[in-house]
Amino acid sequence: MKVTVFGIGYVGLVQAAVLAEVGHDVLCIDIDENKVENLKKGIIPIFEPGLTPLVMQNYEAGRLKFSTNAEEGVNHGVMQFIAVGTPPDEDGSADLKYVTAVARTIAQHMQGHKVVLDKSTVPVGTADRVRQVMEETLSGRGVKLTFDVVSNPEFLKEGAAVSDCMRPERIVIGTDNDDVVELLRELYEPFNRNHDRMILMDIRSAELTKYAANCMLATKISFMNEISNLAERLGADIEKVRQGIGSDSRIGYSFIYPGCGYGGSCFPKDVQALIRTAEQIGYQPRLLQAVEDVNDSQKHKLPTFIKRHFGENLKGKTFALWGLSFKPNTDDMREASSRVLMEALWEAGAAVQAFDPEAMDEAQRVYGHRNDMKLMGTKEAALQGADGLVICTEWQNFRAPDFDVIKNALKEPVIFDGRNLYDPERIGKRGFVYYAIGRGASLNIA
Repeated sequence: MKVTVFGIGYVGLVQAAVLAEVGHDVLCIDIDENKVENLKKGIIPIFEPGLTPLVMQNYEAGRLKFSTNAEEGVNHGVMQFIAVGTPPDEDGSADLKYVTAVARTIAQHMQGHKVVLDKSTVPVGTADRVRQVMEETLSGRGVKLTFDVVSNPEFLKEGAAVSDCMRPERIVIGTDNDDVVELLRELYEPFNRNHDRMILMDIRSAELTKYAANCMLATKISFMNEISNLAERLGADIEKVRQGIGSDSRIGYSFIYPGCGYGGSCFPKDVQALIRTAEQIGYQPRLLQAVEDVNDSQKHKLPTFIKRHFGENLKGKTFALWGLSFKPNTDDMREASSRVLMEALWEAGAAVQAFDPEAMDEAQRVYGHRNDMKLMGTKEAALQGADGLVICTEWQNFRAPDFDVIKNALKEPVIFDGRNLYDPERIGKRGFVYYAIGRGASLNIA
């Protein structure tokens, strides 16, 4: 099947590469000429495990193509994916200007029937807006052509997006046209061989499903962080609490790890967007607002611990920072806890020596102008001469370090762990002061 994907960002590129991998003829369209040319040379704009070889194999095989020619993209096939960004507007609501721009482009160039699939994360009612824009554009052209608008949200996890796309847990389809369902069954048939993963519903329910899923996961994280704050004040170990409640099958172990706050391109944006959607219809989403408030507060936990240990004035202090990305297996620093931490340290007069396995280029892009941040080549180099170690991301190679090396490199044996990687009792016996989230020395300062 011939498929066009508008937007070669995180979602669009992964989806396009996976569709090409199973044999579809996929043409990707983007307005960024540099990105398109780089992709043709094998330069992938994001880090995602397994994505680079997947893109290159299918590009070389001719099943995956890249272009800036929108008209070519519209005429390529019936299936037209919209996978452009929906960044937060000033009030936190999703900005749909890129989505509507693509809808207008499709309507400007289409010569026959099109199925427009909205893959971007969009507010409820966006399909109606896409349909309206396309109808107005076709009317302006003076032509009568048919099209369908489908909500087909993505559920990819950064760091596992390729496997999520190749082996999806569910494929949500929002449509009011049975004929479109048959086309989509053909499109997604390679992913349904084991069992039918397609979940059919109306368009508005599909649009809300995406937001509800991310907000539910964010709620679990903020709930656990709230309990960790209670643990610090009650003298309880949050890790033991986590194991106790996670063993309940109704709760489970996923997304109940306390930490220094969630970040990334999805959870913060989607929680805010659903809050704004609720407010626009006169409903106050108290739980969602609390989820956001807890997360904002949680991102200041590590700076608070550091200032309680060293004092409010950190002038002349230097801190080793392990982890810049918002989670492991990505170079994404959007809304990352590390950013809140570094900016708080800089404001208090401290400097940072940072290391991340993948996000160094992104950190250079965002903060390269600063002279109070050094990007170090290894995690061990980041330790040298630092007053303490701070951990913001739970990369695998941070989990079992040489604690003697850490202790000898630091001016003071103190670790501020935003991801609870180590056992407080064991690390205490090695002579460290260990601040974690809801355990360790944190229990003594609440």
